[in-house]
Amino acid sequence: MRRVEDEHRSLVIEKRGVPKAVLVSLRDYVRLAAPEPAILKVLGEHSKRVGTDRLSSGDIDRIIQAARREKRKR
Repeated sequence: MRRVEDEHRSLVIEKRGVPKAVLVSLRDYVRLAAPEPAILKVLGEHSKRVGTDRLSSGDIDRIIQAARREKRKR
């Protein structure tokens, strides 16, 4: 299970030598079952380019609060 999770490997499960199932990490399963919508991919790439992907949730909260204060001033 460690290899499946950490190394993004899959494991074929056989019964009497016949493949019956595949074990994949939850992350890989979600990626296969629900592919990322194109717009989220574009937004994610933009976020990485401009550095906003490194913002913490606290940073985001402070930015939102500042924007709300600014909006109330108008």
